[in-house]
Amino acid sequence: MIDPKDPLPVQVEKQAKIIKALVERANHQHELGGSAYSLFQSAIGLQNKVSEKTRDLEDALNTLGRASNKLETSEEARAQTQRTLADALESMDGGIAHFAEGKLQVFNDFFKNLIPDVAGLIEPGLGLTEYFDAVARSVHIKARDSTDRLNLGLSVVGHGDDPVAPIVFALRNDRWFVISHRRTRTNNTVVLQTEITAIVRSNRLEKSRLIDAQENFLQAAFDHMPQGVCTFSAEGTMLISNARFGDLLTLPIQITTVGTAFGQIIEYLKASVLTEGFSHDSFASLMRHLRRAGNLKLRVRLINRKALDIDMHPLPDGGCIVNVLDVTADSQNKEMLEKRVQARTAELTEANQLLRHQYEEQARAEEDLRLAKAEVEAAMTSKTRFFAAASHDLLQPINAAKLLISNLVDHPAEIDLGETVSRLDSSFRSMEGLLHALLDISRLEATDIDLPTTVFPLGDVLQTVREDLEGLATEKGLTLTVVPSKVWVRSDQRYLLRSIQNLVDNAIQYTDTGRILVGCRRRVGKVVVEVWDTGIGISKGDQMRVFREFTRAGDSNARPGMGLGLSIVDRACRHLGHKVRVRSKPGLGSVFSIEMEIVDSGRAVSEEKAKTKDSMPEEMDLIVLLIENDPGVLYAMTQKLESWGASVLASVGTEEALDLVKDIGIPPDIILADYQLDGDDTGVKSICAMRDFCKKDIPAIMITANQKDDLAKAAVSHGFSVLTKPVQLSRLRPLIDWKTRHARASEVEQADQSLP
Repeated sequence: MIDPKDPLPVQVEKQAKIIKALVERANHQHELGGSAYSLFQSAIGLQNKVSEKTRDLEDALNTLGRASNKLETSEEARAQTQRTLADALESMDGGIAHFAEGKLQVFNDFFKNLIPDVAGLIEPGLGLTEYFDAVARSVHIKARDSTDRLNLGLSVVGHGDDPVAPIVFALRNDRWFVISHRRTRTNNTVVLQTEITAIVRSNRLEKSRLIDAQENFLQAAFDHMPQGVCTFSAEGTMLISNARFGDLLTLPIQITTVGTAFGQIIEYLKASVLTEGFSHDSFASLMRHLRRAGNLKLRVRLINRKALDIDMHPLPDGGCIVNVLDVTADSQNKEMLEKRVQARTAELTEANQLLRHQYEEQARAEEDLRLAKAEVEAAMTSKTRFFAAASHDLLQPINAAKLLISNLVDHPAEIDLGETVSRLDSSFRSMEGLLHALLDISRLEATDIDLPTTVFPLGDVLQTVREDLEGLATEKGLTLTVVPSKVWVRSDQRYLLRSIQNLVDNAIQYTDTGRILVGCRRRVGKVVVEVWDTGIGISKGDQMRVFREFTRAGDSNARPGMGLGLSIVDRACRHLGHKVRVRSKPGLGSVFSIEMEIVDSGRAVSEEKAKTKDSMPEEMDLIVLLIENDPGVLYAMTQKLESWGASVLASVGTEEALDLVKDIGIPPDIILADYQLDGDDTGVKSICAMRDFCKKDIPAIMITANQKDDLAKAAVSHGFSVLTKPVQLSRLRPLIDWKTRHARASEVEQADQSLP
């Protein structure tokens, strides 16, 4: 019967009604009962019920007491909250008020006392519309403009969800405020009054400062303009001008002040400054012209030789503005331009003559080109003859060799074959010389050739020349004398050797009796290698021709060769920077010389010289790994090495060479390898692979026909020697002996160092 959710007063009221009804019922039953026993029973039952109701009443009273305590606590909390809210509102800088359901509920003193004639209306229960209406009608409000009045009116009319713009207003004592209102989440309204007096006053000061700064800036810009500016009123008096105006017209200060008449300025200019008269003497005449023509432009010259452009325009108030610009530089530039045009005309005339001269030169150049083309065509024809002659000269010794080999096969074994073998050797030497000449010519004609130079003793080269050509001179009955030299030079050793060999060989060919002398002459920082002969000599007219291809001195048919030796000497020395000269008299002999710089590099003994001095053992007790992919060369070289006493491991490539060394179980003493093997296999790969497998720096010699510079660089990088094909056996065996003995000496030295 009692809902626990009901408020405590309602529960107490219901309990009181229930108790009252129970008491009345008990009294009524007592009145109806007549017998003592029934009365006793009724009394007992009534007593029990009264006890129960008494307990219920006590519980209800206890509950009512607790509810009353809670209600008192809530009232105190509400009062405390209300006091805290009031304190918070009072502590705010501006005015604030809370309107619930359009009626004023809470506000602070600042809100009430801000507007004097509205303060009396600020009481709880004041309507929001009445508040804005009172503010709009207040005599203390000074709205900035009609917009603020309109905003106040909108605030009076109604308050939708969209907020009305804040209203800025001023009080009579120059205090500025902003009134704004916003809807809360509970659809109530909060009105704020914020003072912005400090902001307004600061903005005033900043605005004033900016205006002053802008005025100063404009005045500074006006004063520092490159042209002079001046304005005149409708009456013809000066209103404003910059300093540049007076400077350009050289006006005194007293007539550049405000109020100076136009006629006074013109009168001064005509008397003291202008060299030419001004077309308008009066201001009225000037203004009539400006209204008719729209502007006036003229150029005047001053006594100080300045040129000025004056530009005048009318102003809407009846006056005019005058611009003065210094154009002295432009005027001078124009004069200079006229002079330059005249000078340019003269230059063009001269250039025309030069072009005519160049045309004549071009015609001569075309004639030279035609002649050069003819020379090139002649050279091509000469090349054709050269290759034809080379083919013929190459086939001749080949044919002779084939015939001699055939004779060797047909003759019985007991016949002496010494003469046949000698002639066969001569045929092969002829083929070798011709092939070397062809290779040298081909390489030296390349445009990108870069001959590597080293420092070496010149005596080694001369000694090699003596060893190679002494036999040829002896066969012809000549004496070859080579004077030793101790100087060191920087050059390409191979091409320097080839050049000196060609000079000596050429001397032997063209000398029938007498001797050939090779020696050196020292000069300041230089050495000259000279080759003297007692041959047929060269005429004065032929001394420069002999360095061309296919050119020979004297009776060309009676001498062997094709005339390529001196051409190779000339080209090689030009690449190396050496000077080649010739002196000769017909019938007395010739002197060819090569001049080069001396290099001070000590007295170290070169590898070649060491080889020649070492004694060669009779038997070569070595294991030689030979790598050559040509079967014929492989067989011949194997036979030769075995004839020297060597044990030869013959292979055609890197893999086979590694298999052979694996089979015998010991590394070879030296490696002889061709450069170009089958496929992409090379002698360099073979040498590196064998050294890696044996874990040993095995000495190696590359025997190849490849003469590229890259191979020489690889030889230096990997530490092997290079001999060109066809290999000279007189050099091969000493080199093998020198390299193997040097390697053994290094091993012994390392072994000694490892001993404790």
